[in-house]
Amino acid sequence: MQETKKIYGMISLSNKARKLVSGQFSVEKLVRSNHAKLVLAAQDSSAASIKGYQDMCEFYHIPFYTLGTKEALGKSIGKEFRGVVAISDENFASAIMKLMN
Repeated sequence: MQETKKIYGMISLSNKARKLVSGQFSVEKLVRSNHAKLVLAAQDSSAASIKGYQDMCEFYHIPFYTLGTKEALGKSIGKEFRGVVAISDENFASAIMKLMN
């Protein structure tokens, strides 16, 4: 529980630092440009969406994790619902991955 709070805190900080994009189109663009360092998808996204992001991240060698709900993910960045976010900063990405493991 405490780790999850820290993860959402790091996501929020990366958003405030403008090192995060959200939404399908923006995430795909960042991944394909090879600037994404980490992709996080909400666990309550559709199985097809999760598989699509997972496959894309695998192809481009970008770490991919599922986390919480769309509502919680959106709330952490000041939006309503978000199914996927991508982090573009190596330091934020590695800090979040340490907390995920």
